[in-house]
Amino acid sequence: AEGLNLCTSGSATSCEECLLIHPKCAWCSKEEFGSTKSITSRCDFLQNLVANGCAGAIENPSSSINVVKNVPLSSKGSGQTQLDVTQITPQKVALNLRPGDRTSFRVQVRQVEDYPVDLYYLMDLSLSMNDDLDNIRNLGTKLAEEMRKLTSNFRLGFGSFVDKNISPFSYTAPRYQNNPCIGYKLFPSCVPSFGFRHLLSLTDKVDRFNEEVQKQKVSRNRDAPEGGFDAILQAAVCKEKIGWRKEASHLLVFTTDDVPHIALDGKLGGLVQPHDGQCHLNEANEYSASSQLDYPSLALLGEKLAENNIHLIFAVTKSHYILYKNFTALIPGTTVEILHKDSKNIIELIVKAYNSIRSKVELTVWDSPEDIGLTFTATCQDGLSYPGLRKCGDLKIGDTVSFEVAVEARSCPSEDTSHAFTIKPAGFRDTLEVAVTYNCLCGCTGHAAPASGKCSGNGTYTCGLCECDAGYLGARCECEEGASGDMHHAMCREAEGKPLCSGRGECSCNQCLCYESEFGNIYGPFCECDDFSCARYKGILCSGHGECHCGECKCHAGYIGDNCNCSTETDSCVSSDGQMCSGRGTCVCGKCQCTEPGAFGETCEKCPTCPGVCSTKRDCIECKLFNSGRLADNQTCQKHCKDEIITTVDVLETDDPNAILCAYPVNDCVMKFTYLELASGKSNLTVLKEPACSSAPSAVTIVLAVIGSVVLIGIILLGLWKLLVTIHDRREFDRFQSERSRARYEMASNPLYRKPISTHNVEFTFNKLNRSYNGTVD
Repeated sequence: AEGLNLCTSGSATSCEECLLIHPKCAWCSKEEFGSTKSITSRCDFLQNLVANGCAGAIENPSSSINVVKNVPLSSKGSGQTQLDVTQITPQKVALNLRPGDRTSFRVQVRQVEDYPVDLYYLMDLSLSMNDDLDNIRNLGTKLAEEMRKLTSNFRLGFGSFVDKNISPFSYTAPRYQNNPCIGYKLFPSCVPSFGFRHLLSLTDKVDRFNEEVQKQKVSRNRDAPEGGFDAILQAAVCKEKIGWRKEASHLLVFTTDDVPHIALDGKLGGLVQPHDGQCHLNEANEYSASSQLDYPSLALLGEKLAENNIHLIFAVTKSHYILYKNFTALIPGTTVEILHKDSKNIIELIVKAYNSIRSKVELTVWDSPEDIGLTFTATCQDGLSYPGLRKCGDLKIGDTVSFEVAVEARSCPSEDTSHAFTIKPAGFRDTLEVAVTYNCLCGCTGHAAPASGKCSGNGTYTCGLCECDAGYLGARCECEEGASGDMHHAMCREAEGKPLCSGRGECSCNQCLCYESEFGNIYGPFCECDDFSCARYKGILCSGHGECHCGECKCHAGYIGDNCNCSTETDSCVSSDGQMCSGRGTCVCGKCQCTEPGAFGETCEKCPTCPGVCSTKRDCIECKLFNSGRLADNQTCQKHCKDEIITTVDVLETDDPNAILCAYPVNDCVMKFTYLELASGKSNLTVLKEPACSSAPSAVTIVLAVIGSVVLIGIILLGLWKLLVTIHDRREFDRFQSERSRARYEMASNPLYRKPISTHNVEFTFNKLNRSYNGTVD
């Protein structure tokens, strides 16, 4: 091996110490091997030991795996004996682990067809759910019809809850004992408040469900939150009374229109005893510890639901959807759907939730030992491998997915220690049991020879070395403690001219006895090594991820570097889309170093200037606001969208130069939002409350618009023609007038003009009465 040899530099003084240094280190148990001055040379890489002549006497155990039980996967659930249905393979595995030596095995999971279903309907019967109660009176028949399209073996049960019947949660004054609705004008009569009441065990006689529902009446509590978590826990742990079958898929439908009380709320009513997680149903099938125990915590709910393989479906009104969506991130195997205010969509909701549950597989680990590391790689229906993921989505019933499980022991526990843990798909009855033993002992240790002549009779010969009795020293235990002299000093110098035992010990019988140090251990043939002179990171020796050996850090599995501060794990670099560093950087020491200009974030997922950023933010908007899209289906919304602050507005402002405007089609509309990275590292998404839609004009409107346009254009053209003609006539008339004024004669002097009366002068002379006339005759 080139460079630093971890095995020889580890200063192992026994076979077991050698095996702990590195999984590739081996030990030579041959008697005559190596230098008489050093025992560390027995610990080396396998190929080096063979090359140095130790073939046939090498201790090099490895991890092994033995599949104990491997029943093939079933194809159907109801066509055979129910308890024989197998949805995970193998079922039992035995591992024998050498520390640091990783081994792996493959797990296959299949959601079989026609699997039996037990559905328990848990309903809030507080006063605000009165209209919902009216709408589910025939729910059993209709729901059974729909569910039998998915499974031929369906059973239905029913229970109800209100809240603890103590103050301040309910009305406890004497006048309210029999009717807490006294004085309430809108609903003057109702039944007394109660914590949880189991009304109908799981049965295939759905008519009984309808009968029980029709008998129910609402009640009234004082505060807004309800005691639903008490009811969920009792429905989960009271297996015999509820009637959960081992061979069926368990669905618990929780319907409410308000928020729940959670752990510590009970202190308001003087309840200081935490919930014990046990069944407390009395002979009347009512929750008897309602006034003694506090409300259960989310952790306790998650634990009991998982123990009993129950899928919890929150059916809640839209105003409380976000709260219950957050609960699903804390309670594995839980889904949430929006319930209409009158519960009219309850059947559609349950079928949708059931299909969602059956479309994904997620592995969970129970009782995993602290000194064992587990790594999962999922191979989903698309055939691609997803390192670090233990779940697959978008599955169809009958699809098979596989997971590679890598197991590694980090240390060696005490002798004869064994551990066991369980791998279980969330909500499944089927499990994989894994038994772990540790391969930490060398075979040659079992052949130890006390008081061996090879050790001068003063020690035990084991694995090629002498372990000297108290008071004796030397490679063959040939010296007694305290013996000194120059003849025994030659072997205590690392080189000529070097101080005895490197100045950090005393030479006795050709062996160095190293001094004690307050900082740690000094060791080595010449006391040249210690376990405290290695590189530190933030003041921590070898970063806490390695051991200091002779001035150099020997890193634990999964870490490298001079001070072991560099992780080789890449799980933290995988982004929500399964890419390494979102495809915008490289994973260095377990952290993404972004290379794309403008990219930042833990997995380089934030990049306002990168193409495709709008589609990434769209996934978060769809899953957090509308419970749809790719992330909602895989229930990874809370994990990958934890840094997104989403605000809905009626009008989208786009005047911020740093904000990026994004849009995507929704049916025949367009949803718009702006994306802005904040200094805190979070993203501010401002989204329109409703998509922007534009309705298409009708054919009649288009025809009328065309006709109107043609008529309007004709009128305009006619008006222009009339205007031009008028202007032209006026110009001609003005021209005529002008020419007339410039004429050289009037009509009276026209030589061609003749008057209608003519006058003629006749010259004659006559004498009348001795008068003479000369002129004209009239």
